[in-house]
Amino acid sequence: MNVPETFFTVSEELVLFGLSCLAGAVIGVFYDIFRVIRIIFPHNDILILIEDIIFLVGYVIFFMAFSSVSVRGEMRGYYILGNIIGFVIYFFTVGSAVTGAVRKLFLLLKKIFIFIASPFRAVFAFICKKLSVKFVGNSKIFAKCFKKSNLLLLKPYCLLYNKMENSERKNVTDFGSKKE
Repeated sequence: MNVPETFFTVSEELVLFGLSCLAGAVIGVFYDIFRVIRIIFPHNDILILIEDIIFLVGYVIFFMAFSSVSVRGEMRGYYILGNIIGFVIYFFTVGSAVTGAVRKLFLLLKKIFIFIASPFRAVFAFICKKLSVKFVGNSKIFAKCFKKSNLLLLKPYCLLYNKMENSERKNVTDFGSKKE
């Protein structure tokens, strides 16, 4: 009778621990994708929360696939410990170098783009200034036409002031009466 093996030897467990450390480094690469996106496109806390949830769901799927393929579906604490160790080692060594290089490259590209776009920016600012003067002048003429035609307010109402120091309330007019 051939009974399937139900346990791992110590050497197999060490190999699985090493594989889980490598899997943690792969998870670190997956997290670096989100870090690079955050460097290139700064965004608010809600989007960061959504990215972190996507990362955690991806980690759970990856860990389930790892445990199904590599370790016959068994769950051991040292697999998670190996993932954490591999992730931390990657994060503070290669991951920090990668994100630092991406940050410097992005800043360099940004400076080059600003240098190339600066003449166009000056021309665009000049055109906007000329157009805004023209627009403001036209809007004043347009507003004067409306004021002359009395379309803005059909009945000019008086404001109702409620001054408490006057007990006879002589200064209060009816709401809606025309100003005399």
